[in-house]
Amino acid sequence: MTKYHRAIYPKKALGQHFLKDFSIAQKIAATISCCPSLPVLEIGPGSGILTRFLLENKRDLKVVEIDSESVHYLKRHYPELNGRIIEEDFLSLDLDSQFPESFCVIGNYPYSISSQILFKVLAHKNRIPCCTGMLQKEVAERLASLPGKKSYGIITVLLQAWYTIEYLFTVEPEVFDPPPQVKSAVIRMIRNSRTELECDEVLFQTLVKTAFNQRRKTMRNSLKVLLGKDNPLFNHPIFNQRPEQLSVEEFIELTRMIQDQ
Repeated sequence: MTKYHRAIYPKKALGQHFLKDFSIAQKIAATISCCPSLPVLEIGPGSGILTRFLLENKRDLKVVEIDSESVHYLKRHYPELNGRIIEEDFLSLDLDSQFPESFCVIGNYPYSISSQILFKVLAHKNRIPCCTGMLQKEVAERLASLPGKKSYGIITVLLQAWYTIEYLFTVEPEVFDPPPQVKSAVIRMIRNSRTELECDEVLFQTLVKTAFNQRRKTMRNSLKVLLGKDNPLFNHPIFNQRPEQLSVEEFIELTRMIQDQ
């Protein structure tokens, strides 16, 4: 494996693939230009290639990095980050103490935990109006998918209930060190205008997960475990469809129907 910037080795155990194309890093940094006044949290800066452009764009930046070697490199090469490097795992980080007000999230996310990262963003949706970054192309397609596609699933519905998600561009493996086995893609999530779900949010999540766990079945068959096999609600035509055919709004409507019963 080649040494990166003569200072850091990408670590397989941490899922590190260091971006080495400066033009792509610059494009990613620009994806949060929609919220120019908000502070930014970069997840997993690694060698700092994205960090460089965020600093050049004069963003109020903090970074969270679990790799001590990367932290040492960042401190040496980016003295502007002094006091703004959080040496922790993002998934266990107390975001409320770090960011009492609204902020943006950006990063080149490790493939193995990208969904966990996005669900943590979702848990703080009222203070994260914008989340952008790079992840596995397949996951990016799933996030931005429309109803009726095979890529449409649990994470699609749960995130699109609160965010408008754009698939921005594809990134080829050869621009990384080491090259991953799959293509990557950059997405942007912008908080929509919804202030409440207008249904029981826990029931909504349970309904979505239960339906997609048996996605080849109709809603009638997949939800028998929740509603019982002879529930009169099953006479409604919505239960003739499969989960990937239902929009976010239809899942919300279905949740309300079950609540009302």
